[in-house]
Amino acid sequence: MIRAATPDDASAIAAIYNHYIATTTISFEERAVTAQEMAQRIGDVTATLPWLVHEAQGRIIGYAYATKWRVRSAYRFSAETSVYVEQGQGGRGIGSALYRELLAELRRREIHMAIGGIAQPNPASVALHESLGFVKVAHFREVGRKFDRWIDVGYWELPLS
Repeated sequence: MIRAATPDDASAIAAIYNHYIATTTISFEERAVTAQEMAQRIGDVTATLPWLVHEAQGRIIGYAYATKWRVRSAYRFSAETSVYVEQGQGGRGIGSALYRELLAELRRREIHMAIGGIAQPNPASVALHESLGFVKVAHFREVGRKFDRWIDVGYWELPLS
């Protein structure tokens, strides 16, 4: 079941996300996020944009959300998108289902452009984005540093209107 996230989901969402922080370069955050911090983020996002969770048997196993692409008002019709699935739950279509619903909700909110930033290499995320119609439009070299190495970031876009 996919539904809108609430601050009450923060602990489960933080647990999923903290795995990526601690063990991958998918997120450029370097310290674990508390449930309280995650609840604040959820509240901040859902004031204007969607944050969704995938719940199975009463447990959150994935989430997706959109944030403002940039702060200037002319960017208000573009959003950056993210999706995370609990470790061990990949390959079951959860990320795709979350992403499709997120994109549908962005269209309902008249968002014109979805933008996905992907730390490289990440072939699974690239495949997910491209399967949904995203096209690579940029590649920035060595813009992040984590685990004592430089990391590139690519950007994919999908027009929604």
